[in-house]
Amino acid sequence: MIGMEVKKVGVLGAGAMGGGIALVAAQAGYDVVLSDIDLAFVDKALGWMGNFLSKSVEKGKITAEQKDAVLGRIARTTGVDEFGDVDMVIEAIIEDLQVKKDSFSQLDQVCKPEALLTTNTSSMSITQIASSTKRPEQVAGLHFFNPAPIMKLVEIIRGYSTSDDTVKILTDVTVKFGKKPIVVKKDSPGFVVNRVMMAQFIEAIKLVEEGVATPEDIDIAVKAGLNYPMGPFELQDFTGVDIGYHVANYFTDEFKDRRWNPPLPLKELIRAGRLGRKTGAGWYNY
Repeated sequence: MIGMEVKKVGVLGAGAMGGGIALVAAQAGYDVVLSDIDLAFVDKALGWMGNFLSKSVEKGKITAEQKDAVLGRIARTTGVDEFGDVDMVIEAIIEDLQVKKDSFSQLDQVCKPEALLTTNTSSMSITQIASSTKRPEQVAGLHFFNPAPIMKLVEIIRGYSTSDDTVKILTDVTVKFGKKPIVVKKDSPGFVVNRVMMAQFIEAIKLVEEGVATPEDIDIAVKAGLNYPMGPFELQDFTGVDIGYHVANYFTDEFKDRRWNPPLPLKELIRAGRLGRKTGAGWYNY
């Protein structure tokens, strides 16, 4: 595997993250196989990719020919049978550990022996996911941030058995993707960014719970005082209030530390079905 050149990338999951990652890989010149459980999801992803690239054409950043070339590098499929000749896989499906393990077991059987298998999970154990394969040294986390075509950071996460060769190849690939990689040396829940972010989310929610300030004013304070582009409540509403809730519960279970327990206001929003995502039904109406 030393010196292996990645030329073809399989992306499993054509949602917002999977589609964005597929576009990033294709823009970097890689051949891509994009898969989901239904071609309708893949076609939807290709549709917004076309729209995204058309805006770049209008702004003069790329030509129409370059747009067509990028889209032409993406093959559409369902399942994982077409992943037999890819050099690496980036999994970006639902955040369910058992579903991911089942998918990696299938990938392990279909992909060629030297292929790298990576997961875009934002918080789950790479070691546990790798345990469902016979190549744990070639399994790692490759955590992109939303929206993948815009955000620069990628966390490369080591599982217990992840080899140095795997980390080196993934570092080289992410740099070619035009990203800024960091290596997370220990397979710890939430890795780096989500570990820091969840602590801020929970503390901000506690300030609301204690009546110290409103979500709106806390967002203003964080943006004006810490120079963040978004406040903690804006960000939760953008990504989905339920995602933070699930991650907080996961941290509580994994760390056995109640400081990660979702505060009552967060639980109340979940029970009321007010999940944000630009619907106007999130924190600003709490």
